[in-house]
Amino acid sequence: MAGQRSAAQEEVRFRVLRLLQDNPEMSQRELANAVRISVGGAHYVLSALIEKGLIKLGNFSASSDKRRYAYILTPKGVVEKTALTKRLFLRKCAEYDALKAEIMALHDEVGTGITPHE
Repeated sequence: MAGQRSAAQEEVRFRVLRLLQDNPEMSQRELANAVRISVGGAHYVLSALIEKGLIKLGNFSASSDKRRYAYILTPKGVVEKTALTKRLFLRKCAEYDALKAEIMALHDEVGTGITPHE
């Protein structure tokens, strides 16, 4: 169970870093909606990423509302995002292989009258 939670948390961190790299001006609400977590969850993740030095907080100068912030990936954040990308890619490939094997086993069980894409 802890492994699944850790993998899910890692995926959330990856998705947040990925979104912020392309859209540093996203609000916490926009980020929460995009990642499908609560606004409180987004705040928690952002705070943790700031504390770890993976993102830094700056004013979003193009905004008329000077209370808006930009979340900018630090060089350390870019390195971490790259490492997360690799781990996520490897995990998703393993999941894909396992799912493909399960589909083939079910196909063999059902018989040859059905193709996997029907």
